[in-house]
Amino acid sequence: MRVRRWGATLTLLLTATALPATTVGTATAATAGPAQHPHRPSPLATLFDNTAVSGHSGPGAADFDGAGHSLSAQDLTAAGWTPGSVLRIDGARLRWPETAPGTPDNVVADGQAVAVPGRGDAMTFLVAATGGTASGYGTVRYRDGARGSYELTAPDWRSGPLSTKAVALPHINGAGGQLTETARLYAVTVPLRAGREVAAVVLPKASGTAGALHVFAVAVRDTGRGRTGSWAASTGGYRAVGPWTDRTLRLVVHSGAGGPRARIRIANTFAAAPVEIGTASVAVRGTGAAADGRPVPLTFGRGRTGTRIPAGAEAFSDPAPFTVPAGTDLLVSIHLPGTVTAAPVHQEATQLSYLSAAGSGDRTGDVGGGAYPETMAIWPFLTGVDVDGGPGSIVALGDSITDGAKSTRGANRRWPDVLARRFQAQSALPRYGVLNHGISANRVVADRYQGDGVSTDTGGVSAQHRLERDVLAQPSARTVVVFEGINDVRWGASAEEVIAGLRAIARRAHERGLRVVVATVGPCAGYPDCTPAVDARRQAVNAFVRGNAGAFDATLDFDAVLRDPQQPQRMLPAYDSGDHLHPGDTGLNALGESVNLWALVPGRG
Repeated sequence: MRVRRWGATLTLLLTATALPATTVGTATAATAGPAQHPHRPSPLATLFDNTAVSGHSGPGAADFDGAGHSLSAQDLTAAGWTPGSVLRIDGARLRWPETAPGTPDNVVADGQAVAVPGRGDAMTFLVAATGGTASGYGTVRYRDGARGSYELTAPDWRSGPLSTKAVALPHINGAGGQLTETARLYAVTVPLRAGREVAAVVLPKASGTAGALHVFAVAVRDTGRGRTGSWAASTGGYRAVGPWTDRTLRLVVHSGAGGPRARIRIANTFAAAPVEIGTASVAVRGTGAAADGRPVPLTFGRGRTGTRIPAGAEAFSDPAPFTVPAGTDLLVSIHLPGTVTAAPVHQEATQLSYLSAAGSGDRTGDVGGGAYPETMAIWPFLTGVDVDGGPGSIVALGDSITDGAKSTRGANRRWPDVLARRFQAQSALPRYGVLNHGISANRVVADRYQGDGVSTDTGGVSAQHRLERDVLAQPSARTVVVFEGINDVRWGASAEEVIAGLRAIARRAHERGLRVVVATVGPCAGYPDCTPAVDARRQAVNAFVRGNAGAFDATLDFDAVLRDPQQPQRMLPAYDSGDHLHPGDTGLNALGESVNLWALVPGRG
């Protein structure tokens, strides 16, 4: 079996593969009865054979791990994971089991056939393992008779990584009382064959030498065929705010691709509690916080004006009759009726947004900006604006240079902005949307933010750990451009570790059918920690990128664009923002203009 970092990757295999032996974990979970192996696929809920959730008054009513431990029903409720609640995670629509505490609520995977209808790019499982990491191979059955195998690995519910969890809970119930120990649940995704409709999935067979793999929900994910991403930002951390009580955020974002009908994405990533969205709207920006015309109200499922987003989940608005012009500032207004003390944020917005006065209520419909006296330079909650139609999206996965650190605030001079304008200004190629998923201080190999809890660190989890959320789950993603590594080599990672991370990102993106383009790492001599040893590691990474085009579909030599020919370990002075690490506006423009647009088009050799 191939080794997976953190064990949270699924791989689609196009030929049958035998279940490999594994020595991870020894304990297996107790079940409510013998495992069921129906000849015909059954709904997952009819196969539940294990009880994971108990109430505080009856902790002995559940035995998730075979040792009398279980999840707390009260903690799940506090996180917004109530029985039957819908959880949108990484684009998938999952439903938490509609069961009472102390009754079966999950299935221990052992070859059961589960009816899972739908057509999409991937299938997402809500899982956790007990007794150690659990892994195995299962089968996807398609309506046309085709079959494909997948590898599913679930991290342990008590020791798995917080950086990839869907939700973390603060307690574990036991027969002797409650333990103050973090429990974790995970959403893990497997690619599907393009164009085929799913009929069922056969879960992995149990292994007597590994942990037990528990499945709470499963769903086919459609990441928005027929939609194009116009704007996006990554959640880099979960930080204290306000407190904000009964206030409205008016967030300024800049569209890339235009199109008819728009929807927004609001994320509660890394959160410990649900957030209430009272109302929301979208408008073309006028001046400051004022709209150029009446804002268009947004709804969330069957015309509801607001929504409640559970911890770790996200919400999509219904497509609204609002035409997004290409290359235009938009105002996305979000009313928070309750009290918010912490929020998932994109820290380096390089853009001023607005906040209404304390207790001012719902101001999402305001045309003028008078109700918004405060400004902020972050993007809380909002992670995307999509438009109907269009050819799909190109995703820029990067660090502070992609994020636009040191560029002029409010001028939209990040290199992905330049790329977006170039695509919109030409007609020889599809006019792709360009989504900026750069996070300042981000790394390929290691997490900067550890993925849980309120923190001042907003450098994000690693590029590998956020790949599913920030690239593979993006609307109609076609190509990913990876431009990361400088923070890794500056902060101690070896060139070999960075190279392995780039290979892993490319392999997973290829499994989902994306084109993968990787850029060389730019120079940084003159920055305080850019020592000769750091430069040697950087050069080794770049030598791999330039010499191993077979691992990627194309490469971009951003190092060659930025470096000073006379001192190649340093940035060209005309491109330097002044700190010798981050390009200024001129350097970022040079990066965006240097890209051969044809290199980003799927299907190219």
